[in-house]
Amino acid sequence: MTSRPDLSMAQRKRLLVSNELTEAALQLLALKGFDVVTIDEIATTAGVSKRTFFRYFASKEDVVVQFLADMGAGITAELAARPPRELPSVALRHAVSVPLGACGDHSDRALPVVRLILRTPALLARFLERQAEWRDGLTVELARRLELDPEADLYPRLAAGMALTAFDAVLHRWSSGDGDEDPAALAERAFAMMAPALDARTK
Repeated sequence: MTSRPDLSMAQRKRLLVSNELTEAALQLLALKGFDVVTIDEIATTAGVSKRTFFRYFASKEDVVVQFLADMGAGITAELAARPPRELPSVALRHAVSVPLGACGDHSDRALPVVRLILRTPALLARFLERQAEWRDGLTVELARRLELDPEADLYPRLAAGMALTAFDAVLHRWSSGDGDEDPAALAERAFAMMAPALDARTK
């Protein structure tokens, strides 16, 4: 983890412990199964006490939920950072390709975690809940970029939904195979199919 100069020493320490707990939990859950792993195991693997675990997370499920929340915030932040006059299809593809590219770059660790989320009913339900929140964030950001009213204009929510449908389809395709496919390349193919519809509003 790279240190962030805007954080205090205490905040950096807290972030480091949170990251270590998240990494330990996700890898154990993916390796052994969600119902099998105990919080004691996660804490031991991360080198902290069970009491410390509960300072950061209320349950095993909360570890995964926080991971998903961070991913969604990252997608919206990536969209906000794209050039203002970039076509929506290009901006959205880049935004969702960042986490997908990270999955591909670290497939040995990411693939088991993605499979865990998609194949565990309780986690899949939370994943879908989070995607609904991501859609809201992307909707607002798209509306801001295009100077549209997110409540009155259908386009921002439709476009956000299309982008996340592509994201979801890529994850399912990638996780159903042996991980050899490049998730970012799959996203590029998906957005190439959707580009005419995504960019029609800007013509």
